[in-house]
Amino acid sequence: MSDPDISIVVPARNESAVLRALVAEIFDAFAGVDARIEVIVVDDGSDDGSAALLSELARAHPGLRPLRHDRPAGQSAAIHSGVLAARAPVVCTMDGDGQNPPAELPRLARRLAAASGPTLVAGQRRRRRDTASKRLASRAANRIRAAVLGDATADTGCGLKAFRRDDYLDLPYFDHMHRYLPALFLRAGAEVVHVEVGDRPRMGGRSNYTNFGRAMVGAVDLLGVAWLIRRRKRERARPIEAAAAPVAATGTDA
Repeated sequence: MSDPDISIVVPARNESAVLRALVAEIFDAFAGVDARIEVIVVDDGSDDGSAALLSELARAHPGLRPLRHDRPAGQSAAIHSGVLAARAPVVCTMDGDGQNPPAELPRLARRLAAASGPTLVAGQRRRRRDTASKRLASRAANRIRAAVLGDATADTGCGLKAFRRDDYLDLPYFDHMHRYLPALFLRAGAEVVHVEVGDRPRMGGRSNYTNFGRAMVGAVDLLGVAWLIRRRKRERARPIEAAAAPVAATGTDA
């Protein structure tokens, strides 16, 4: 089988109630698209039977490549594992809870294909389908993050993103880095393109995060990312031309 053009990476923990419909929906989204895809679902140490379900789904969908962490390592680790395993030069990501509509993925991939240099295409949800407390907490966190990092991104929590695999792997890796991808791409001199996308209620299961938990790790991570940005030095190296070889003397001595 030839290598795919696009790898779809889906981190998932205890999402067995969602995965069957979500995987089918992803393949349906690319049914009319002239691109070969693979879908990499990374089971982040689930204990709800997700591994067995993904093994079953892989038999029905030859383009599905399930991976598994033996124990929960977090969303950033799951995305990183998926990107490392990806065989395509272009990667699209989405959350595993079904809130991100898979129909948005081809549009993000097309927008990335139109970019000439290193680029992150970041989905921005038009209308979030979360609880009021979660929306308020996210709005406050986004404002603080944007003020400190200057990433001009209103919604870093949207899982819908597209980037080139090599550009992502050039970024410094750390836990929770998925929340700071716009700032990290900008730090690397890349362009960040914002695309409005839809959102919908969870298809099942429950969130693995709390507002308080996000705030605690977010405060530490924000300081760390701000430090990384300040310490970045951008220098453009130019090639050194090889010296011309000396011209050998010709003729005979008098």
